[in-house]
Amino acid sequence: MLARFGRLDIMVNNAGISHRNMPMLEVPEEMVDKILAINVKAIYLAARHVIPVFRKQGGGGVIINTASTAGFGRGPASTVYNASKGAAITMTKSMAVEYAGDNIRVNALCPVAGETPLLSTFMGVDTPEIRAKFKATIPLGRLSTPLDIANAALYLASDEAAFITGVALEVDGGRCI
Repeated sequence: MLARFGRLDIMVNNAGISHRNMPMLEVPEEMVDKILAINVKAIYLAARHVIPVFRKQGGGGVIINTASTAGFGRGPASTVYNASKGAAITMTKSMAVEYAGDNIRVNALCPVAGETPLLSTFMGVDTPEIRAKFKATIPLGRLSTPLDIANAALYLASDEAAFITGVALEVDGGRCI
């Protein structure tokens, strides 16, 4: 990006992985390592690269980390995933404080399950009945869409959000209420 555009202003960490819902003690250790590497360590590694760029450009920039409503601890049989997204939220808040002096804003998006390839992982078997049961837990009555998440990211990256940092924005149709 730097070579093409000459500067970098926004970075979105949008990687995530989970396991099928199962008791924590049944999750293979290799899967725990993979989930933590992708959902948590990747945020750290990306920040190690982008923060020096933001500073070299004179300070300022936006980092948006994709967490999840699961990061607030909701949902049985997904303890490892929940913990990884909770760590992503905590990293976001800590980074926001640590880099505020550089005018680097750091926020997290916390979507509810949506129309992505991970949906079948969360639901197990994706049937109309299971979807209807899950949608019934969302006050607005539907799953999130990629456009819902993109619009929230656009807002957090915009000048309209210039005084917002350290926020874990729930994009969940009211599910966390």
